[in-house]
Amino acid sequence: MLLRIDMASDIPIYQQIRNQIVFAVAKGDLKPGDALPTVRQLANDIGVNPMTVNKAYALLKKEGIIIIDRRHGAQISDCGKDGVVFDRDFDQRMELLLSEARMKGASKEEIKEHLSGLIDLVFK
Repeated sequence: MLLRIDMASDIPIYQQIRNQIVFAVAKGDLKPGDALPTVRQLANDIGVNPMTVNKAYALLKKEGIIIIDRRHGAQISDCGKDGVVFDRDFDQRMELLLSEARMKGASKEEIKEHLSGLIDLVFK
């Protein structure tokens, strides 16, 4: 698995790992049942402490994106099976991002255009 981690970023490395896995699932690069590297293997591959990868995996597990089984390791879960897509947490995060864009001077049309481009990027 190829992850792009920016060691100079303000975003914590565990969050970058989590985000990269979410992006891969959304784009279809990772599908339900696909195995993830072991914590040690991924930590070694990207040059970070295994506790950093462990923290990312724990977050993904808590969010229902992966399942962890002692025999099979970490795998992508079938997270779309319960039908709940837009929960309260999603709405709060989206509202905050939209508020930040508006606060920085973006118009409603600029936000719609920008979001449309991002949607096209994810659903290609």
